[in-house]
Amino acid sequence: MNSIKVATYNIHKGMSPLNRYVRVEDMAVALKSLAADILFLQEVQGKNLDRALKHASWPPLAQHHYFAQQLDHKAAYGLNAAYTRGHHGNALLSRFTIDTWCNRNISVNRFERRGLLHCVLTPEGWTKPIVALCAHFNLLAHDRRKQYRDLIRYINQNIPSEMPLILAGDFNDWREEANQHLMTELGLHEVFETLYGQHARSFPARLPVLPLDRIYVRGLRPLEANVMQGKPWSRLSDHLPLCARLVLL
Repeated sequence: MNSIKVATYNIHKGMSPLNRYVRVEDMAVALKSLAADILFLQEVQGKNLDRALKHASWPPLAQHHYFAQQLDHKAAYGLNAAYTRGHHGNALLSRFTIDTWCNRNISVNRFERRGLLHCVLTPEGWTKPIVALCAHFNLLAHDRRKQYRDLIRYINQNIPSEMPLILAGDFNDWREEANQHLMTELGLHEVFETLYGQHARSFPARLPVLPLDRIYVRGLRPLEANVMQGKPWSRLSDHLPLCARLVLL
């Protein structure tokens, strides 16, 4: 069975860590170098009229369309936060056709608008489709616990237990509480912990000390996993991307 390469990356709305420079073009080049089959992206800017006026290098396309065009991938975008002159959310880019997708609102307060982008696709050469869930969870632990409970209900009610599943994104889980919910209730396993015994440190990009980003799987086995450290990644977003190679169980 063919393996697939997946990556998750909070792109910080295409801006440098301190929001001084537009990094969208550089991100596209760096993402292309990963040669990932499926990309789970968070903080994707669908529109920002103010930055478009301020920065000459701001791309004319929505960021998910721009990256999809540069990487020759298909794209799905889940709008999470809308404001007067723009919006942002999660996106999934795939080398394979995205058969179906929907975006679920997992916000638990009016200050942080969060979503779960649910996509179904079939990797080339695979005999069954997989579910790809791209998520961005809240900053506060008690909010995240509410979101985990909602996520558990949603997956149990809508995704067959025998269907291969990838849940990836920015968990903001510096306390490392997600495992006790996702492993116990859903049978999900985090790829870095499975392979190396601990979560990957991915934030802040220049000196990563916090394990905020994750790739959880069910019905899939990780062969390898890497944190993309150093240049150019350290000067692009405030997060580092995680990559993993997976095969069906």
